[in-house]
Amino acid sequence: MPERDSISSTSLLNFEAWRALLRTICGRYNPEGIEHNAFIGWVRPMNVCGLAAVDIGWNVHRVERTHRDIRLDGAEHYYALFQVSGKSAMTQNDQAVQLAAGDVVLVDAARPVTYFRNDTSAQWLSVRLPRRSLVSHLGFEPQGGSCRHSGTPAGRLLFGLVHDADTDNALSFTSADDYMQLAVYDLVGALFAPSDPWHITRPAGKLFARICGVIKDGFSDPDFGPVEVAAEAGISLRYLQKLFTERGSTCSEFIYSLRLDHAARLLHRRALLGTGQPLSEIAYASGFRDYAHFARKFRHRFGYPPGAHAGNGKCASDGTVRAGPAESALSARDI
Repeated sequence: MPERDSISSTSLLNFEAWRALLRTICGRYNPEGIEHNAFIGWVRPMNVCGLAAVDIGWNVHRVERTHRDIRLDGAEHYYALFQVSGKSAMTQNDQAVQLAAGDVVLVDAARPVTYFRNDTSAQWLSVRLPRRSLVSHLGFEPQGGSCRHSGTPAGRLLFGLVHDADTDNALSFTSADDYMQLAVYDLVGALFAPSDPWHITRPAGKLFARICGVIKDGFSDPDFGPVEVAAEAGISLRYLQKLFTERGSTCSEFIYSLRLDHAARLLHRRALLGTGQPLSEIAYASGFRDYAHFARKFRHRFGYPPGAHAGNGKCASDGTVRAGPAESALSARDI
């Protein structure tokens, strides 16, 4: 019979109950190497900073998750799996790792995995990490099957955070959990970041391209800003800012650049068609809430006010397009 430390207090389960409860939390897993009537295990749901977690153990030598299990589950997440006590082994992605108390391994739920229990005291804690949120926050896709042994500062911090989770309120969720989840993601990144920067740069480049697409789709909304970009991309505002800083810019600057380019195109069309469209209307269509702000940004970007770019469709003798009286007055205040 498996031994359990003080972290676990739930009843031991038979084969069918264990497998059914585990399926609702982690997906399909298949214990092997023992008669069903001799199986003993436990599954205790937990909450770690708003992330689903589980305290788990069993008395069989081998537990496997197959391609069929993955296909039926459609899982899109990782697990940070901690060896709480005893020893075990795991194989995933052609990697075989030996685990001792305090070790942590990253498990990809979308890939087959096999666990081997090496002694009767083996016990695990598993924290579910949503794939999209984790990858977007880190800027790279970590590889399942990667193991970090006890002793690293990030490993100790993460294990302590998980081990000391408030188990008396397993279903509670507070506003602070959003921030704590980011701390969990950062610690996972510190543990499992690849040593080759190329593996980070390529996925981060794809992520940045997707972010640019999000901005191009939403820049014309005056209420659209970095907070909305981060939410749409599924990443933290801090990481969004980091991606732009690495490229020598900011998210706000990129949004305004797109707005001003769009405004310039509308002004050019206004001049060509002679529509007399109000400049304030063009400003709003380009994502600016008021004309004065638009005119100030436009002049800073292009070196002249928007009325000089295309105003009322009428050109002066020097070829410059003039603004209407009201909008010229607004422009003059921005010179």
